[in-house]
This record gives sequence, structure tokens and C-alpha cells, in this order.
Amino acid sequence: MEDELVSEDDILLWSEKELHDAAKRNDTDKMQELIKKGVDVKAKNKVDRKSLHWAAGAGNEQALRLLLVHDTDVDERDTFGMNALLLASWFGHLKILQILVSCGAKLNCENKDGLSMLHCAAQRGHISVLEFIMEDLEDICLDRVDKSGKTALHLAAEHGQSEVVEFLIGMGCTHSLKDKEENTAMHLTAKRGHTEVLQKIMETGVNIDERNIDGLTALHLAADGGHYECVKVLLESHCNVNAQTNKNMSALHYVALHGFDREASLLLEAGINIDAVNNHHNTALHLAVLNNHSEVVRLLINTECDLDMTDSRQQTALHIAAEHGWQDTAEMMLISGVNLSLTDKQGKTCLEVAARGNHVILVDMIIKADRFYKWGKNHMGSEQDSWVQRPLSFKQDHQPETQHIRSVLWSLATKHLCRGEWKILAQHWEFTDAQIRAIEQQWTDMKSFKEHGHRMLLIWLHGVVVAGENPIKGLYEGLVEISRTDLSASGRRQTQRPALPKCALQCDHHFEGLGKQHNKSEISLHI
Repeated sequence: MEDELVSEDDILLWSEKELHDAAKRNDTDKMQELIKKGVDVKAKNKVDRKSLHWAAGAGNEQALRLLLVHDTDVDERDTFGMNALLLASWFGHLKILQILVSCGAKLNCENKDGLSMLHCAAQRGHISVLEFIMEDLEDICLDRVDKSGKTALHLAAEHGQSEVVEFLIGMGCTHSLKDKEENTAMHLTAKRGHTEVLQKIMETGVNIDERNIDGLTALHLAADGGHYECVKVLLESHCNVNAQTNKNMSALHYVALHGFDREASLLLEAGINIDAVNNHHNTALHLAVLNNHSEVVRLLINTECDLDMTDSRQQTALHIAAEHGWQDTAEMMLISGVNLSLTDKQGKTCLEVAARGNHVILVDMIIKADRFYKWGKNHMGSEQDSWVQRPLSFKQDHQPETQHIRSVLWSLATKHLCRGEWKILAQHWEFTDAQIRAIEQQWTDMKSFKEHGHRMLLIWLHGVVVAGENPIKGLYEGLVEISRTDLSASGRRQTQRPALPKCALQCDHHFEGLGKQHNKSEISLHI
């Protein structure tokens, strides 16, 4: 075969590539055959790697010795700055390293990132190579740094090389040196979640609350990475749980941002400031809601965080949930009790924010909650805590127990009420103007009043059932109040039932019982 280039994107001839391949597999017979034919031993591929590099990196002693007879330039580097000595250190080939050193290879060489043979062996966890470097070679600086300011200890810690860390500490390396980002080895191992290494470094007596260039401690980095065991170890070692970064982020902010509920539990148990705010005045609750991490939201609420704190936009966490339509997180806050009258920088309440975002279900949930709070205030007084703890939901009702009455309300809204009457009925039932506007904001065609009326009636039903009242009686009284006597039986007294579909009469007695059950807190409502 004619000796031509291997390919358009390579610069080796076929014979030169064969020599490289033979060096990789330690095939000295093939190598000798090619060398006798005059193949260039120093030929380099497109990344400036030659046969000597391949033999050293693969740990092929026989191939290396053969090549050294014809190629004595052991310090030549490839495109990445790696020479034979560094490759042997990187891949942990002690015998190759010893041969190269005996051939006069430069001991202070480094690659383009500033990695020395000590760095390479430490990062990769090659103890035998490290022992040779530190015990048999002279003028080796244990704390030498690469171009990012990292020592061998930094790299070993960052990559979880526990045995190497222990060896370097035993050799007397400096434990608290910082890289260019002002990270100590403790920062880097916490960031990667290497618990065993973290413990070894902490045993040296380093400052557990040391901050890097951004003000992050090891706890911040462990929390940001969701490293449960590292967080636990740091807390057990009495680190500053309330430390804040340059941007005033606490460890709780980071776990809330990512939704790490297990780590959040550890921090909350350790007594972290639950309502601390960052530079944007966000609490952990704001961040958890923004990213829809419902379990973290639940933990924060159960720990009695302040639900009414506002961020730099004067938004509460509920405003954020309303803006994004997060129903689950919103309901947790609504059940726990929030101030629904608070407004953001634009003067919008959370109800108005939800309405503007066209989050229909959430709009209805907020109205239900608002009416529920007012009912509780008027009827429960000092017993507020007891009704807040009742099984409750503000979401849409799909329970069989309310199916009949919901059918009645659908029929009433779509077949009986005329345009505008739902508003009059809503005002009779003390819906506020803001609540009516929020309901009315969705759907604006000629028949939209039917949908608006139906939503209003379902919201009203929620309040009636919560109060343990008879919805049929209340519905009749409301219809009489708006002068829809045509829906009641002619000549009957106002205390009698309206002439609505038959199912309304059938469910009357059922709801009397349902109200009694609810008063005993024996059922869970999902309206």
C-alpha cells in the first residue's frame, strides 16, 4: 500500500499511525519492523502526540524502552501540554515514571493548566506514584499551585481521593491554602459531596466557617449541591448555620432554590433563621414557591415561616404562586392563613395577579379562602386555630357527596339565571367587588355570564358547606332576594324550597346530614 495520509483531518502517514498503534499495545516486534523501514519515530498526530506519549500513557515498559533508544526528547509536550512524565503520573504508571526520571526528564514540568506530576497523581489517586515523588525525588514543592491556584490537596479533595488527602496531610501540606476563587480544600470537597474527605480535612482544625471570594462557606456549597451527609457533618461540627454569602444567601436559600427537602429538614432542625432575606429580599419561601418545590414549602410552613413577607417587588410568596398558577403551593399557604389584602409594587393583590394571569382555578381558590377567613373571623373568634386545623381544601370539588347540588347549580347558572343576575346574587352573598371582577375577567363572549355565574355558585357552595349550613335553603333565600320568585312554587311561603330540578329536592335532606357531619370535623372537603 502506498504510504499516504490516514485521513484529511490527520497529519500522520499510514506507517506512522501503525507505529503509534503498536506503541499503544506494546507490540515491540511491529515497532522494530517499522523503525527498520525508516518510519519517523518522532512523528506527531494532529494534537502533537507521538509514539513516546502513547507508550508512557499506556504503561508499556518495553515499548517505551525501545522508543527511548531512537527518541531521547522525553520532555516534548502535546497540544495539552502533557509530556511523557505527566502522562505516566496521570495514569499511575510508577515504573514508567521511574524510567523517565532516570533518563533525565524534567521534574518541574507542567501542562497548559499548570498541573505538575504531583497534581496529576493526586487528582487521580495514585498513592504509589505520590510516595515515589515525595520520598525519592528532590526539590518537590508539596504546596505548588496550578494556574487556578489549586494545590495537590485541593485537587485530591475536589475529586474525593480520601487516601491521597490523608497522605498529603501526613506529609505536612498546608491545609488552609486558598485557590484563585479563595476556596480551601474544605470548600471543594463540600461542593462535590465527599463526606469522608470533608471529615479528614476538618480534623486538621481548619476554620469550618471560612468564606470564599463570593462569601460561601462549606455549608453553603454542600447545601447548594444537595449533599445531605456533608450538610449533616458540618452542622454536627457546629458550623455557623446562619452564615450568609456576599449576596446574603443562607444555606436554606440554596436548598429552597433546588427543592432539597431532606437538607432543608436538617437546617430547620439546626435552628436556621427561616425568614432571612437575600439581596433581592427573597426568603427561602419565596424561592421554594418560585420554583414550585411543594415539599420544601410544606416544611417551611410547618416551621411557621412568615407567609406575609415581601420581596423587592413587594410580592408575597402567594403573589408568586398566583403569578405562575402553582395551585398546590398556593393552597398550602391559603390553608395556613395569609394576608390576602397585601399588594405588590403595582398595587395588585394576589387575587388580581391570578386573574391577570388567567389562572381560573387559582382565582376561585383565593376567593374561597378569603370568604372562609371572614366566616371564621365572624363565627369562630378566639377558636381560629381549631377551624384552620380542620381537613380542608380550596380546590375544585369532585366529591360524590356534592354531586347533586353541583348539578343543581350548573342547571341554575346555564338555564335559569339571566345576564347580570349572578352578580346581584353574589352581592347578596357578600362577594366583594374585587372578587366579582376577578371572576368576570376570564371569558368575555356573549354567553360568558353563564360560566361566571357557575363559578360564583360553586365558590358560594364551598362556604356554605364549610359553615355546615343547608345549601338548598340558602339557595332558595338568595333567589327570593333577587326577585326570582318564578323559580319558586307559586303561592308558597318564602321559607319553602324553590321549584328547581328534582335532584335539588332529593339532596336537601342529604346536605342537612352533611352539615352536621362537617361540624363534627368527620369529613374532608375538596371544593
